[in-house]
Amino acid sequence: MKVAVVTFPGSNCDEDALHVVNDVLGASGELVWHGSQALPEGTDLVILPGGFSYGDALRSGALARFAPVMKAVKAFADGGGHVLGICNGFQILLEAGLLPGAMLENGSHKFVCRSVPLRVENATTSFTSAYEKGQRISIPVAHHEGRYFADEATLDRLESEGRIVFRYDGDNPNGSARDVAGIVNEAGNVLGMMPHPERAAESALRMVDGLGVFTSIRNAIEASPPEAPITAARRNVATIAPVRCAVFTRCRPPRIRDAPCRPERP
Repeated sequence: MKVAVVTFPGSNCDEDALHVVNDVLGASGELVWHGSQALPEGTDLVILPGGFSYGDALRSGALARFAPVMKAVKAFADGGGHVLGICNGFQILLEAGLLPGAMLENGSHKFVCRSVPLRVENATTSFTSAYEKGQRISIPVAHHEGRYFADEATLDRLESEGRIVFRYDGDNPNGSARDVAGIVNEAGNVLGMMPHPERAAESALRMVDGLGVFTSIRNAIEASPPEAPITAARRNVATIAPVRCAVFTRCRPPRIRDAPCRPERP
């Protein structure tokens, strides 16, 4: 399984996700800079990691949705490729329209960082097959804008279609509507979740409940290797002119990993 972990200016969980992919899961992962126009050849899974992309300017994920690499990510997802958005990655997926709804400031107006209990609501997706329906797990959260919001019609549709895959169980850390912690798109190949499974994926940390997300994806991909998505992604990207952000067009990788990238002076 080949995994592309996207790095935005301000990402600070990309190396963690890459570590789990390469060293825990035994897959082949690489970092992909946000300015890339295409995904690596043969990509099976794209991970949008946690952090503070572009310093959370305007709102979380609002600028990252315009990053050049997101055209390739969207084309990849539209072609059936698996995409996992974790925390800030979930926020980016919402802003990019790959998942429905929006993310608001936590109800407490405070940054929340702790392990929370989750309930697996759907164990039949590509991201949750390693779990059992109704299983209670514990995975850390770390966010300030994690309160999922959608109108009642959208929430009803997510419920009826089984697209709420993770739900906070007795301890909702942010006031998320209907205790939503993670949802998938209609096709089931895109997952956004606020908890960090990469921080609960190895016994050395005494937290392993998040590993099931990664093993589920690996099993799904190995069972049916997606050859078409990357082809579709390259074709679609080639026909769409790149969108450039006026502020961040000349942006370079920051010296400090979790510092927001700043534009060069003219």
